[in-house]
Amino acid sequence: MKNKVLTLLALCVLFYGVASAQAKPEKFRVVGYVRGEAAEMTDQIQFKKITHLNIAFINPDSTSRFTEVKGIRAIVTKAHRNGVKVLMAIAGGNAPRYYRALIAPANRTLFIANLIKYMNDHDFDGIDVDIEGELITNDYEGFVIQLAAAMTHGKLLTAAVATPYGPFLTAASLAQFDFINVMSYDKTGPWRPQVSGQHSPLSMAVTDLDYWQNERKIPKQKLNLGVPFYGYSFGPSGAGSMPYKEIIVTYPGARDKDELSTADGGMLYYNGIATIKAKTKLALEQSGGMMIWQLLQDASGSDSLLELMHRDIQAAEKH
Repeated sequence: MKNKVLTLLALCVLFYGVASAQAKPEKFRVVGYVRGEAAEMTDQIQFKKITHLNIAFINPDSTSRFTEVKGIRAIVTKAHRNGVKVLMAIAGGNAPRYYRALIAPANRTLFIANLIKYMNDHDFDGIDVDIEGELITNDYEGFVIQLAAAMTHGKLLTAAVATPYGPFLTAASLAQFDFINVMSYDKTGPWRPQVSGQHSPLSMAVTDLDYWQNERKIPKQKLNLGVPFYGYSFGPSGAGSMPYKEIIVTYPGARDKDELSTADGGMLYYNGIATIKAKTKLALEQSGGMMIWQLLQDASGSDSLLELMHRDIQAAEKH
């Protein structure tokens, strides 16, 4: 009997030792957003350098009915061929005001049923909830909990969050998400033309990750640090936005800066190579991934911010 017990213990130790040796750490996520029209621009998406693709934004009408988005099936198929998971992102920073009604108890059951059907019919791998600002009502928690309960097995439920809205997001709602994309940008912008300056400094990324990890107690593996592939300008002719790929073409040498003077005497603020490298390092140490708004604003070749991120992430994973 004693020998049988010892043999059993030895087998258990061997089993768990092999299982432990075979276990792999979760892959560092790179989540890229693209707008719906990107379905016709798939050749510009570097699928091999991302792990998740969020299609923004797929929203219903006020009765919770969804309409077909041209090209969605093609982009989902191409992403899957490259091993990339695709999520339908709902709401958005400029979401329809009727989202208040859609997530209310009286309407959410139908809304969720239609969401799940659209997700499954188009072979999405999950849903990304990007409800922001005043649309985060007292009904947000109930909506998220009910949506999580209705999700098909194996599908992902994620969220895009901004730290200023953090106090309005309950612990119960945050617990429903598989991972969270932290929008660490838009500290200021064209909507605040009188407040010029860097809209996505490295210090903001540090503060944001600290808040979600240490104050809201979200495990760092569930957090993705969001970075912008665009900049904002402030000047006499007004405030505006510019994709990183246009900044690079318009202003030679811009890749090595974070701000520059514009032709009208104003200033343009964005994230250049040095800051993206610093944020990638920070994310590798303090989070489980990175998020990009948005992929099609990136430059190409040696000026590509995604390529820079990819190289640094690969180097870190090898060690």
